[in-house]
Amino acid sequence: MDENLVVIENLKEKRQQLISEIHKVIIGQDKVIDEIVIGLFSNGHMLIEGVPGLAKTLLISTIAEAFNLKFSRIQFTPDLMPSDITGSEILNKGEQNQAGFYDFIKGPVFANIILADEINRTPPKTQAALLQAMQENQVTYGNRTWNLDLPFIVLATQNPIEQEGTYPLPEAQLDRFMFYINIGYPSLEEEKQIVAHTSGLNIAKANQVLSAAELIQVQKSIRSIPVSEHVINFAVDLVRSTRPNEPNASDYIKKWVNWGAGPRASQFLIMAAKSRAALMGRYSPSEDDVISIAEIVLQHRIIVSFAAEAEGIRSVEVIKHLLSKK
Repeated sequence: MDENLVVIENLKEKRQQLISEIHKVIIGQDKVIDEIVIGLFSNGHMLIEGVPGLAKTLLISTIAEAFNLKFSRIQFTPDLMPSDITGSEILNKGEQNQAGFYDFIKGPVFANIILADEINRTPPKTQAALLQAMQENQVTYGNRTWNLDLPFIVLATQNPIEQEGTYPLPEAQLDRFMFYINIGYPSLEEEKQIVAHTSGLNIAKANQVLSAAELIQVQKSIRSIPVSEHVINFAVDLVRSTRPNEPNASDYIKKWVNWGAGPRASQFLIMAAKSRAALMGRYSPSEDDVISIAEIVLQHRIIVSFAAEAEGIRSVEVIKHLLSKK
C-alpha cells in the first residue's frame, strides 16, 4: 500500500488520541481544538481571538507538548523590538590574541510552535519581523539568512476588548494567517469543571502523540490527497463571490463589501478541506469540508463597507449569506 495512504489510514485514530491528550488539560472548547488541529496538519498559521482567561496560552502550549515540539512564547508589547523576536548579534571578544567577531544569538522565533501573545499590542515594524518567518520559514539579520526548523507554525492571539494602545495588523500580514479563530466563554458545566480541575494539587499534562518528524510526514501525506474538480470549483467560486468587482457579483456583495478575499483564500480552503477529510478518515475532501472551514478562512479576508459597519454587518454575516446561496 502507498505510504501516504497508510499515514492517512492511521490519522483518524491519531486525531482521537491527540484530542484525548489535549482534554486532559483543556476543558471543553471542542470546536476550537478541532480547528487548531486542522490548522496544524495543514501547516498553517492561526490568529486566535478571545477575552483574557480562556486558556489560549495553555491550549497552545499543551498542543506543543502533544507533539513534543519546541515551544516559544513571545509577549508583544509596545516597546518590543524586531531583534527581540529574530535575535541579534553580539561582539564575542574571542580568546587571547584572537580578533573579536560577531555571534548571532537566536531569538524566540527559532522554535516549532510560536505563541505570539497579543500580537496587536506592538507597532507594525515589530509585527513585520514575523512576516519573513511566516512566509518563507527563514530569518534574515544583516546579510545572513537562517532557515527555521520545521514544522514552524505561528499561533497569534488578540484581545477583542481593549483596543486602546493597539496596532491593527496590516492586511498583508492578516492574509498570511490561514485561520482566524474565535474562542468563546465555556458553558456553565464546563466552567465548574475548569474550577475543580485547576484548583487542586494534581495538574495534568499531555503525553506525546506524534513527533515533529511524524507531523511533517502527515502534512506531506495530506498535501498528496487528490481533490475532485467540482470541489476546487466550489471553493474558487465561493472566494470569487466575495469580490464586489466581479462581473457576477450580487447586489448584496456590492452593497456590503469593499474588498473580497484573494487567491490565497482558495488555496487555504482546499488545503484545510484536505486536512479535515483526512482527520475524519476520508481520502478526498467534499464540498461539506469546504463549507465547514469557510468562516475561519474567509472572515479576516473580507473587508466590509462603511454602510455594513453602520448597520452592524460583519464579514461573518456576509459569509453565512454566501453559503446559504450555495
